[in-house]
Amino acid sequence: MNAYALKELGSHSVYMDEYNPGLLEKVSRAPARAAFRLDTSRGYDLWRLYELTYLNRLAIPEVAMGMLTVPASSPFIVESKSLKLYLGSFTQTRFENLSEVAEVITHDLGQLLECDVKVSLWDVEDAAEAFAIAPSDATLIDVNAGFVIDSYDLNPELLIKKDGPRVEETLRSNLLRTLCPVTSQPDHASVLIHYQGVQVNHLDLLRYLISFRQHQGFHEQCVEQIYHDLKFRLKLDKVSVKAFFTRRGGIDINPVRSDFDETHPALPRTLRQ
Repeated sequence: MNAYALKELGSHSVYMDEYNPGLLEKVSRAPARAAFRLDTSRGYDLWRLYELTYLNRLAIPEVAMGMLTVPASSPFIVESKSLKLYLGSFTQTRFENLSEVAEVITHDLGQLLECDVKVSLWDVEDAAEAFAIAPSDATLIDVNAGFVIDSYDLNPELLIKKDGPRVEETLRSNLLRTLCPVTSQPDHASVLIHYQGVQVNHLDLLRYLISFRQHQGFHEQCVEQIYHDLKFRLKLDKVSVKAFFTRRGGIDINPVRSDFDETHPALPRTLRQ
């Protein structure tokens, strides 16, 4: 049994194709937040679904794409492999229409996570706009500045508050890599950071993001760590951290933690997603 007492993650799985909400598992947010000095529950987690399939009332297969939005204030996160297995259990189950599928998922996840979950589903032919890839005009900080990386252990002390002009800017990096805390499998993400305050040293920020390379944590926990460290160590006025993790099992996860008005869940996809 793993440290999180999850039945499926890290274990051989039996793939069920008849609807089974009992496959869903949750993880408490509280332990990872216990060490933080600031509130990190501002934002949401957006999950994009690429491989949803079910049977219509005539037993003909249908395929769909979707988005799930979970508020960061919820007491739990849904474990991603259990969500994959749960959605897979729709494969040979009949539903009246896509609206019924959305209602079932909304109910099951809301009950599991003890919060209101927003579920939006589209027929594949109608999903193009919602799943569009959008270019970013943020400043890329992934530069070869000649510095040497001698450690890949998470190190918030790399973020050093310095004197400088007050700015508002948006920065991005494609170098975030973390490890699953149960299986140690790698997860890759692009990060978008928008902030107001004394200007952040871009190289310090890059070194800090690289220090996650061997860090074990769920996607949501890692983003909350980044948000917390930027706020707490650099004393920034406002911070928004968005991470766009690449797909695993037909699902990508996009946690957002923000002091800005980040209520719109339709984040654009990145090229890697």
